[in-house]
Amino acid sequence: MIYPFLLPDMKAEFDLRLSKVREAMASGDCDALLISSTTNIFYLSGCVFRGYVLITPDRDPVWFMVAPSVAPENTTGLFNIHKPEMIPAWMEEHGYPAPQRPGLEFDDLLYSDIERLKSLFPGVEIKNASKMMRQARMIKTEYEVDKIREDGMHQARAYSQVTHCFEPGMTDLELQIEVERVLRLEGCLGYLRAAGSRMELNLGSVISGDNADVASPYDFAMGGAGVDPSLPVGADGKTIKPGSTVMLDMNGGFNGYQSDMTRTWYLESVSPLAVKAHECSRAILRELEKIALPGTPISTLYNRAVEMAEAEGLREYFMGHRNKAKFIGHGIGIELNEQPVVMERNHQPLQKNMTIALEPKFVIPHIGAVGVENTYRVGDDGLENLTVFPEELQEL
Repeated sequence: MIYPFLLPDMKAEFDLRLSKVREAMASGDCDALLISSTTNIFYLSGCVFRGYVLITPDRDPVWFMVAPSVAPENTTGLFNIHKPEMIPAWMEEHGYPAPQRPGLEFDDLLYSDIERLKSLFPGVEIKNASKMMRQARMIKTEYEVDKIREDGMHQARAYSQVTHCFEPGMTDLELQIEVERVLRLEGCLGYLRAAGSRMELNLGSVISGDNADVASPYDFAMGGAGVDPSLPVGADGKTIKPGSTVMLDMNGGFNGYQSDMTRTWYLESVSPLAVKAHECSRAILRELEKIALPGTPISTLYNRAVEMAEAEGLREYFMGHRNKAKFIGHGIGIELNEQPVVMERNHQPLQKNMTIALEPKFVIPHIGAVGVENTYRVGDDGLENLTVFPEELQEL
């Protein structure tokens, strides 16, 4: 197997990814995948190009490139095409059987693109390749875990500069802009790749005071009004007030993968209730780090977090106050919001090398949001924290 875009020492890594995709194809009763979304092309190729990747159960992958992307000359497995309608004829010419159960990325493409690609395979059952690719990508390779760990190190270095970014009288937006500058200088690529078309965000979120209690139209643990109706989430441009908390949940994408880390600061003073809730968040993480073993139902993590919040009399504020999120964590990798979702109705067992961001957060009215979010790897003995940085409430 030769991958046309990669150094020779990456061959084993992408062979492993291919084997995971083929396992997902088998479980989905699929005999070919035609991949064209940016995220999945990156997963299968190590780069982004315009075109398609053809995966079959027992033959080498084929990369079809569409202009302006151009296949290098004399490259095995990579071909230039003008349009996807050329692919069936290419398959027939090269002895590929016509697929009877091909997969297309229903969850990742526009309707018009799906209909166009479906026409390449008339009269057969079309499977949802998006589901299969999410399944394959959910369990990370060691290389991928190292990339997320690397993200966490960069993110921690940027967070260590937050107090230096703050000046009295700043708005939340002004602080966010300064933190974004630090992130970019640290090497952040400057984009957030998320699954689905309904999640929109800039380089992250800075939430302070009453803005933490404003619901977002997106499925976020924390909302925020934003500064414009076109992006109603995050910082709202108000001055950070003494006695309020400032929660930073900023971008962790430095290498094609992402880490997710939240830390909380306060200005001048903070209420005992906010301190109690913040420490409860930390205690929840310590508990989940121990019980999140391979084979543990994911719902167990959610239920245990709720139990601990209730035991401290903090259920009213847990995962929101006016608007409550129905999850306490999510998978993370190439995309910010991968599988699995850590929620009550997800009874799927944890598996080794899942990477999940756990974010047990609280919203205290008129004070702001408190809590911690870490990105973890599921290991044999529990969770390994990939975003190591002090968790205590810190003063700006």
